[in-house]
Amino acid sequence: MARGRLQQEIKKRHPFPSAEEEVMLNLMRTSDRFQTSIGRLFRKYGLTPSQYNVLRILRGEGKPLPCLEIADRLIAEVPGITGLLDRLEAGGLIVRERSREDRRVVFAAITPKGTDLVGQLDEPLEQQQKRLLGHLSRAELGELNRLLEKARESLLDDD
Repeated sequence: MARGRLQQEIKKRHPFPSAEEEVMLNLMRTSDRFQTSIGRLFRKYGLTPSQYNVLRILRGEGKPLPCLEIADRLIAEVPGITGLLDRLEAGGLIVRERSREDRRVVFAAITPKGTDLVGQLDEPLEQQQKRLLGHLSRAELGELNRLLEKARESLLDDD
């Protein structure tokens, strides 16, 4: 049996013991390569992927959000949302304000500077996404989305 591309890339001599292992390693390798590529783009603008994600969420919402709500919406979990927001606030990209109704709740809002920075990334990010995935047809992208969502179903009980 011919070795698959992943098997060749990682120079694995023997076949994978299971299809699940091959798929898991393929997902991890692809994710790592995509994150590295996108991370380079964000670094050119002085951002980490997590910082961009926060700004993207706040711009999309169009109003302040509780910090814990932002944490729930992040694509990748971060260990310390407070530190992440501290760095964005120090850069003048967001502002935070304690709720008047419940002093335990802190809201974050994107600043005009943050909105401008995310806007500068729109076109380069779209081009990067097309470079990474543009060779797939619309149907293939739809199927890939469906399969990835189906794969995550096994995690629903973990949340």
